[in-house]
Amino acid sequence: MNKYDLELNPLVPANWEQFETLMGEKGGCGGCWCMVFRLSSKEFAANKFDGNKDLMRGLVQAGKPGGLIATMNNIPIGWIAMAPREDYIKIESSRSFKRIDDQPVWSITCFFIKKEYRRKGLSKRLIAAAVAYARKRKIKVLEAYPAIPYDDKVPAPFLWVGILSAFTDNGFSIVQQNGKSRAMVRLQLI
Repeated sequence: MNKYDLELNPLVPANWEQFETLMGEKGGCGGCWCMVFRLSSKEFAANKFDGNKDLMRGLVQAGKPGGLIATMNNIPIGWIAMAPREDYIKIESSRSFKRIDDQPVWSITCFFIKKEYRRKGLSKRLIAAAVAYARKRKIKVLEAYPAIPYDDKVPAPFLWVGILSAFTDNGFSIVQQNGKSRAMVRLQLI
């Protein structure tokens, strides 16, 4: 997979079917449909699977930002979620990831990469695409909350928020570290 094979586009109604294909019957991971940070825990649990899918589709149809979908030869292979921080209820109310200032921030919250494309550097490329997208849209600050792997063989479900090195390799800096396993990182764009 070279850098010319991959196409990244914002999730919009026209490519919803690609997103649906990528997420599969399980809705990404356990019926999430990339809604875990957008809802309270109670709302998320009540909407698992079809409810979360319908909520995400509603956001897309309303023109709300959701993220970027990666395709290769028109086949969906990856996803990076990003939107204004205030769209993510769980992050806004988190004690661990409290706002550090009053700058307008967009958050990168999660990744979903098709199994056969994992551990090939795709998350770094998704982050680079998110940075380029943010610059084009004149977004001032990108923020993320990646995992700090404790082992070379950490199971993929534990890395859905991304890994620290993929962000730092794309110019992000740690602004807060929460224990040994999570950090808040930022990239100032403007």
